[in-house]
Amino acid sequence: MSSPQTFKLNLNGTSIQVYAEADTPLLWILRDHLNLTGTKFGCGLAQCGACTVVIDGQSTRSCMMPVQYVENKKILTIEGLPPEHPIKQAWIDIQVPQCGYCQSGQMMSAYSLLSNKPTADTKTIKAYMSGNICRCGTYPKIIKAIEQAQINMQEKSNVSAVQYFDPSLNTQEDLA
Repeated sequence: MSSPQTFKLNLNGTSIQVYAEADTPLLWILRDHLNLTGTKFGCGLAQCGACTVVIDGQSTRSCMMPVQYVENKKILTIEGLPPEHPIKQAWIDIQVPQCGYCQSGQMMSAYSLLSNKPTADTKTIKAYMSGNICRCGTYPKIIKAIEQAQINMQEKSNVSAVQYFDPSLNTQEDLA
């Protein structure tokens, strides 16, 4: 057991400091120290994916990640993903959750996937998401939601590009 010390974290775009032992898992820093309870405890062995957060663009199991290893890294939790983000919106539109327990980890893995591979095919999506367990078996809806989020993200980037390169599109009605 180590002595508590101060760690600087970049959490959801905000620099914060936490006082904890170096080997404290990030999951417990989020839930117990910072009261961010969207990230769930599932197995404690980094096997189920319920505790997934994104660290420096990569999905990471926070239950096994000591806080000392995430100091000054960019950490994104489900609370940091805006409500209007295409992934959250797709989850709502497709009505993915049943019990919902695994869904924050599922969405954070999907975010990491689409951030790194925005044109991933279904086979790649299934392979990437295979580390996230859903006890309710909503896998078909999860895949469908990721594919929908992917389409929505591509459409948003196309609208931005069109708006930037075509000055005649100057009103919201023109973009609709």
